[in-house]
Amino acid sequence: MKRTMTPASAFVVSEVKLSYVNKVKAAERKQIMSSFDTYQLLLHTWELDTLDLQEHFCVLMLNRLNQVLALYRLSTGGLTGTVADPRLVFSTALKVCACSIILAHNYPSGTLRPSRADEELTYKMKEAGRMLDIKVLDHIILSSEHYFSFADEGLL
Repeated sequence: MKRTMTPASAFVVSEVKLSYVNKVKAAERKQIMSSFDTYQLLLHTWELDTLDLQEHFCVLMLNRLNQVLALYRLSTGGLTGTVADPRLVFSTALKVCACSIILAHNYPSGTLRPSRADEELTYKMKEAGRMLDIKVLDHIILSSEHYFSFADEGLL
C-alpha cells in the first residue's frame, strides 16, 4: 500500500479568536437593583422613535454585582413579534463573561401582558442559563409608559 502526502493546503481551517474590551470603568457601571432600575436604563438606551412602532429584543449582560457589562441589541422585528435566538444570547453572555442576564423586549401596542410565546421563551432561556451557570434575573416587557417584570410577577 503506497502512502501519498496530502498538501498542507488541505488542512487549512478557520481560526476563532475571542476578544472583549469593556470601555466602561468598573466604578462607572450602572448597577441594577430592581426591575424599575432596569426599565429606566432601557428607556434611556432604547431607540425611542421606534419603541411604539416595532418590536425589539435586547439583553442586559451583568457581572456578579449586577453591574451592566453590556447591552446587546439582539433583534428588530415587526409590529407583533421579533426573534430571540438563545444561542446568540448565551454566546454573547459567555463572551462578555456575564454572570447573569436580563431579557427585554417592547410591545408597540402598549399592552404589557406576556404572551404564551413570551412565557415559553423565558423558560427556555432560564433553562439554557441554568446549564451554563448564567442566571436569567428577569424578563422585562416595556412600553413608553410602563413595564411588566416576570420576576416581580413571580413568573421566573
